[in-house]
Amino acid sequence: MQAIKNQLLSQAVDSGQAINEERLNRLVRMYVNVDPDKPIHLAYLDYLSSIVFELDFGRSITYDEPVFDILFKAMPWSVFVSIYGLLLGFSSNVILGSMMAYREGSRFDKFFTSVAVLTTSVPYYVGAILMLSFLAFQWGLFPTGGRFNPSTTSGLNYAFMASVVRHGALPILAGFIVGFGGGALGMRGNSIRVLGEDYLRVARLRGIGRTRLYTRYVARNAILPMYTNLMIGIAGIFSSGVIMERIFTYPGVGWYTFDALLKRDYPLLMGSFIFYTTITVIGIMLADMTYGIVDPRASSGDKESY
Repeated sequence: MQAIKNQLLSQAVDSGQAINEERLNRLVRMYVNVDPDKPIHLAYLDYLSSIVFELDFGRSITYDEPVFDILFKAMPWSVFVSIYGLLLGFSSNVILGSMMAYREGSRFDKFFTSVAVLTTSVPYYVGAILMLSFLAFQWGLFPTGGRFNPSTTSGLNYAFMASVVRHGALPILAGFIVGFGGGALGMRGNSIRVLGEDYLRVARLRGIGRTRLYTRYVARNAILPMYTNLMIGIAGIFSSGVIMERIFTYPGVGWYTFDALLKRDYPLLMGSFIFYTTITVIGIMLADMTYGIVDPRASSGDKESY
């Protein structure tokens, strides 16, 4: 609370305005919906209650708009680039990891294992900066920033939708690189472990076809540990968007979070943190609720111990 007071006082001094303690407290109540004279735990409960019951996250100091409106407008854009990047990375990891396990020890396996280790070792922001430098600035294949071309008319028309896809291509590709590599190695390891199980040897002896063996037995069992990581990874991909959206000048939730951090816009920063926390909790809950669909053994009630 004191940090918000100091920020408001600093802005008033910079603008040459006189401000007293009473007016300062009124501004704090307006921006964060809490009484600064209350103890910190009671003020926090008031802040949470205003969010839960009124969807009132306070008011941004920088933009002088409700925090909820800012985040609500930015959220679809962050969801667009983050989810597509995550799903693209997850799908490619599952397919590539399975193929690497199937051809274990071959040149194909060794080559893509090296590529996966390399991409895992390179920080995502380095890849984002390189893509922006070459694909956007040098070769001009993609825009250097923004969510869409401002000359297009917003709506369900081809020009606007094509512009959205073109502006989101690099952030999505960067998100793909974030999730690529480690997941492929994980899928490869899981598949090799499953391939060594006794029931697969019995399945081969029974004459079950190779396609059915790998799709219904190997892939379904090897993908189970990665499913939970996928749901939890939703939070990770959103948090990485803080730097990613700043690099690509893509105004999503991450862009506003970083901007709030630089300008000490505490109401907007707190609202962004609550957004990331909510996404994390929802991802874990979805993973827990749907795990029985992916693995029927988890919802059968049978115990594995004897």
